[in-house]
Amino acid sequence: MMDQETLDRIRGYRKTYGAMLVSSLLSLLASLVLSVEAIDLAKNPASKFTCDINAVVSCGKVARAWQANLLGFPNSFLGLICEPVVVAVAVAGLGLVMFPKWFMRTALVVYGAGLIFAFWLLSQSFFVIKAFCPWCLLVTVSTVTVFSTMLRINIKENTWNLSEEKFEKLNNFLDKGWGRIIYIGIYCALFLAILFKYGHSLLPG
Repeated sequence: MMDQETLDRIRGYRKTYGAMLVSSLLSLLASLVLSVEAIDLAKNPASKFTCDINAVVSCGKVARAWQANLLGFPNSFLGLICEPVVVAVAVAGLGLVMFPKWFMRTALVVYGAGLIFAFWLLSQSFFVIKAFCPWCLLVTVSTVTVFSTMLRINIKENTWNLSEEKFEKLNNFLDKGWGRIIYIGIYCALFLAILFKYGHSLLPG
């Protein structure tokens, strides 16, 4: 059994795990929609996606690009594989499960790779494919949120065994709310980039 101090500390992560759960469910939903439509596209190359509004706002245009099948299958399948794991972690965390440090470190590294992949895909969409996929944006935003929640728990639990001085500095940084400011800033940057590049095309035309 956990002692009362550890139990209280884990309870303090409930909001963090709640945000992780909601974000991973949204990402899973987007992955499911994109996967279903990718299968339809494989059956009928002329099929249209539900978010094919015009030549710019078009999930179908993005899905037909080679970047959307980087590993030989639709990228959205990765979401169907990974997001249920994150959902399980979030639910367990809400149930006050205490994860080993090695597990949380591994989860952070794996999801960090996923975050880099998501940003790479978004940059390809912006500058190479030149089309905007709303479902893909939802995945990117959700991935940022999940990674932020994992990073927060890793820092709070000192899973990387930092020195006492560095651990205290990072804790103070989080306690002052700077972590939230950073990821909210990332959200704002993403939406402003979408607005400036695709604002004129967000409505049917």
